[in-house]
Amino acid sequence: MDHLITLLVAFVIGATFVSVGAEPVEDKKALLDFYRNIDQSHPLNWDENSSACKSWRGVFCNKEQSRVIALHLPGAGFSGPIPSNTLSRLSELHTLSLRSNRITGPFPSDFSELKNLSYVYLQFNKFSGPLPSDFSVWNNLNVIDLSNNSFNGGIPSSIRKLTHLTTLVLANNSLSGEIPDLDIPSLKVLNLANNHLSGVVPKSLERFPRSAFAGNNNLTKENSLPPAIPLQPPNAPPKKKTTLSEPALLAIIIGGCVLFFLVIAVLMLIRSYQKGNEEVPAVKSKKKEDTLKKEASETESQDKNKIVFFEGRHLAFDLEDLLRSSAEVLGKGTFGTTYKAALDDVTTVVVKRLKEVVVGKREFEQQMEVVGRIRHDNVAPLRAYYYSKEEKLMVYDHFEEGSVSAMLHGRKAEGRASLDWDSRLRIAIGAARGMAHIHTKHAGKLVHGNLKASNVFLNSQGYGCVSDAGLTTLTSSIPFPAQRTGGYRAPEVTDIRKATHAADVYSFGVLVLELLTGKSPIHATGSEELVHLVRWVNSVVREEWTAEVFDVELLRYANIEEEMVEMLQIGMACAVRVPERRPKMQDVVRMLEEVRKVNTGTQSSTEGSTPTPQAIIHAPSSSVPQQDSVVV
Repeated sequence: MDHLITLLVAFVIGATFVSVGAEPVEDKKALLDFYRNIDQSHPLNWDENSSACKSWRGVFCNKEQSRVIALHLPGAGFSGPIPSNTLSRLSELHTLSLRSNRITGPFPSDFSELKNLSYVYLQFNKFSGPLPSDFSVWNNLNVIDLSNNSFNGGIPSSIRKLTHLTTLVLANNSLSGEIPDLDIPSLKVLNLANNHLSGVVPKSLERFPRSAFAGNNNLTKENSLPPAIPLQPPNAPPKKKTTLSEPALLAIIIGGCVLFFLVIAVLMLIRSYQKGNEEVPAVKSKKKEDTLKKEASETESQDKNKIVFFEGRHLAFDLEDLLRSSAEVLGKGTFGTTYKAALDDVTTVVVKRLKEVVVGKREFEQQMEVVGRIRHDNVAPLRAYYYSKEEKLMVYDHFEEGSVSAMLHGRKAEGRASLDWDSRLRIAIGAARGMAHIHTKHAGKLVHGNLKASNVFLNSQGYGCVSDAGLTTLTSSIPFPAQRTGGYRAPEVTDIRKATHAADVYSFGVLVLELLTGKSPIHATGSEELVHLVRWVNSVVREEWTAEVFDVELLRYANIEEEMVEMLQIGMACAVRVPERRPKMQDVVRMLEEVRKVNTGTQSSTEGSTPTPQAIIHAPSSSVPQQDSVVV
């Protein structure tokens, strides 16, 4: 009996070692064939003598390490067509991400062998030719993103057979023809923008926003125009045409003239009577006038010292308290100078002293009421304001940690630790939420107009919190040369008062790129030449490789390359030159939240050794994300 138990134990231990040491031999050969036959500008750490499941960058296996189930190689420097009979041999592959490379040629026909595909991310490549005619071979597809390529031809109607599909993104291609009736109840995200589609949007897709179909000049929605309203009910008898006789018209004209002269005579009599009464008690009227002037002067004096407070904090001070407080200049911006004011041992506020305000008191107060009513975790609340002809002040909470601009650029100068990746991601998500909320206020007409890193702070949860909303309508027309705007101003905005939601999205895109690169929106190179951040990022990504874009401070964190590439794509999408092609802020919020939602539990920003840029981009991940994020 003991001998039998010993044999069983030995068998179990042996089986365990066999399982641990298992390798997906055939899948490994397929990957090596792919790697050796595709053009690449950056080598991968794919060594046939090492474990594909444990060390190869971008390769993920099942629990038994017997099959490859996911391949994540965004921005890996691939170019040219995908070699045939290579990736198609990964029969258990459910996630394929080759986005942000320079892959050319048609959609690989042998991908029809990948029956288990659920998530396909091939956006930002150079694919061309028609889409696959029969999508039904991938009946498990959940997400398809083929945007930003050169696919042409029509959208296959076979897509409607994908009953599990939740996301379909085909934007920025050259697709033409009519949109098929894609009646897929599970479909949540759709983007067909910027193609050459024509005809009418099917009723099954009318639930999606207009932005999903923008940029297709010959495409219309069936219900985009209201039906014509008949001038009279159907079958109603025609109305009789009525006319007046000449005597009747003459009587009306004469009666009108008589009535007019009577009204003039009555008004003259009333005015004469009032004038006579005023001349009699002249002394009494003069005394009353002096009293009214005195009361008005006292009221004006009281109003000049009155600060209007909003609910939310129990603040009690007046203008004299502010003038007596110790003040520290925090910065000078587009709309004025900002001070830190210490009113007492426990109360510290930030006071913005506005300049170049051209509106009157009533319009100023109305705008302050709009801004002051905003209450959101990611919008710095306006606590109070003050108006007089000489001074216009706004009072905000004081954030001890300072602005995001100071955190990004000031800490380096002071030799302090830079922002880690999680902090930067939370800043972007929070600021996006705040901006999206601002865009819903005042019946959707409120614009921030001055978003930049120095106007973003951290709330109590460490998320971005935007300040200085809604001041553009109060100021005079100000020209914005590049040096003054700091690179945040959208190219179409030449007058600050004409800022739009799309211009806010552009500024937010610049903020995202600033968080990723650690560089100011306009910065000087070694030759002291001014470089515009958006143009620089686009040129680096277009030329070859995105690794050079990212802040070197982020290279100490492992397994964040996926999130950084996704964030980069979002920032670039927001900062495109054409306003109509920028996403809405609400869509930006969704995309940013997907970055963290998708990667939660699979990626961390644990600090370790400091590798080279190539090392971090090629670093292997230790677990398999279930899906990629969607970048529209």
